[in-house]
Amino acid sequence: MTPITEVAGRRLALSNLEKVIYPATGTTKGEVLHYYATVADSLLPHLHDRPLSFLRYPDGPDGQLFFTKNPPPGTPAWVKSVAVPRSEDKNARQVVIQDLAALMWAANLVVELHTPQWRAGAPAEADRLVLDLDPGPPATVVECCRVAVWLRERLAADGLHAYAKTSGAKGLHLYVPLEPTPSGQVSAYAKELAVEAEADLPALVVHRMTKALRPGKVFVDHSQNAAAKTTAAPYTLRARRQPAVSTPVTWEEVECCDDPSELVFLLADVGPRLQRYGDLLAPLIDADGAGRVPSRR
Repeated sequence: MTPITEVAGRRLALSNLEKVIYPATGTTKGEVLHYYATVADSLLPHLHDRPLSFLRYPDGPDGQLFFTKNPPPGTPAWVKSVAVPRSEDKNARQVVIQDLAALMWAANLVVELHTPQWRAGAPAEADRLVLDLDPGPPATVVECCRVAVWLRERLAADGLHAYAKTSGAKGLHLYVPLEPTPSGQVSAYAKELAVEAEADLPALVVHRMTKALRPGKVFVDHSQNAAAKTTAAPYTLRARRQPAVSTPVTWEEVECCDDPSELVFLLADVGPRLQRYGDLLAPLIDADGAGRVPSRR
C-alpha cells in the first residue's frame, strides 16, 4: 500500500521509496525525495514562476527516459500550471513549482527539472542569459573552466556578472542576471560571445554544434537563450549513472580545477556545500544585481 504523507498541508502518495533509482550507488527513491526536501529552500526560488519541462526517468537512468512539457497525467489540481501556447498546441499548459508540496510531488515522479530563461506572464522576456559549456572528448570540464574564466572576463567588460554551476553531466553552465530583455536580443548577444570566444581561443572553443568540429574543444552553446529552450535547473538531479547534481560552484573552484573529479557533486555533497556557501546563485534572483545587454555593435 502506498503511504500517504502530508507535506505543507497537502496529502501526497509517495510511492516505491525503496526502489533503487541509481544502481551505481544504490541510491533509492526515498533518498532522492529526501535530497529535494533538504535543498528546497535554495531550489524553489530558481523555479518560481518558471514553466517547467520534465525529463522523467522513473526506472533510473538505464530505463526509459522521456521529456514532457505538458502536465503529467494525474497532476493534482492544487499543482499550479500556466498557459504556454505552442505552435502545435495553442492551449498548452506547463507546471509551475511554487512550494515544497509541489516540489515533492514532482520529485516523486523522478524527474530532471528544466526551466526557460523567462518567467510566466512574460514569455520571451529573458531575465537571465545562459551559456552551456559542453566539452567534446578528450576535452573535459577542465577545459570548460578555462573557457568559463575567459567568458567571465568578457562579460565583465560589458558590465555583466557571471555565475557558474556544473551541468551535472560533463560541462559547466554560466548564468548572467539581466533586466528583462527580449529573448531574441539575448540570443544574439550570446552568439556574439560564443563567436568571440572561438576567435580568441581557436584551439579550445567552437561555437557551432557540428559534431565534426567538437572533438577536443568546448562547444559554447548559446542556443538555450531562445524562448523555446530550457536548461537544467540549479540543484536538479540528473539522469546519469550516479546521482549527480547540477551544482553551483565558486569562481575559485573554477579557476583551480585541474581534474574533472573536482567538479563532480552527488546528492550527498550538496547539503554540506549549502551550509558552507549558501546559495551561490542567489544573485540570479536579486533584481538589484541584474545587468543590461549592451547595444549591438
